[in-house]
Amino acid sequence: MRDGRMDRHAATRRLRHLAAAAGIRMPRMLRHTFVTTMLDAGVSLRDVQIAARHADSRTTMRYDRARNNLDRHPNYIPASYMTSGT
Repeated sequence: MRDGRMDRHAATRRLRHLAAAAGIRMPRMLRHTFVTTMLDAGVSLRDVQIAARHADSRTTMRYDRARNNLDRHPNYIPASYMTSGT
């Protein structure tokens, strides 16, 4: 950062470098978190589409549908059973 500001390309490069150093794979998980967090916060689907740079609103709608299916994920079923005390 020579002038104190970072554009999105430099931020992406830095994030990839940090992820590689930590031994984690980055790309889609951060994007998914960004989109679902915005939707959970009540941001309109259209505004999320623009922010995520989705050309087609159906792409954004897939994230919206997927966030409601988390309880059905195989990892969460046993976890919810174990925490229910039954």
